[in-house]
Amino acid sequence: MPRANRRRRDQRGLDPGLFVRESRERHAGEIWVVRQVAGREPGRRYLCPGCQQMFAGESAHVVVWPAEGLGGVTDRRHWHTTCWRARDRRPPRGAYR
Repeated sequence: MPRANRRRRDQRGLDPGLFVRESRERHAGEIWVVRQVAGREPGRRYLCPGCQQMFAGESAHVVVWPAEGLGGVTDRRHWHTTCWRARDRRPPRGAYR
């Protein structure tokens, strides 16, 4: 019987080269999942909650969501890496914590 070397379509997930590293960090009394992204999404634009500036998906950045709860797509926020690092010194503007 031939061996199936390929993953099934539903098991592929995202491109492994897209993510650099994932960690959990504490902020505002909660645990957050922080994923460093290599930035390979041409044409995409994101609004950083830290500085309220738009940035291109091609640039390296972090994606952050609460570790507790569902953590769905609507809970994810794309931050400039420097803004996420400075979140304690410069809190985010707007409604996002």
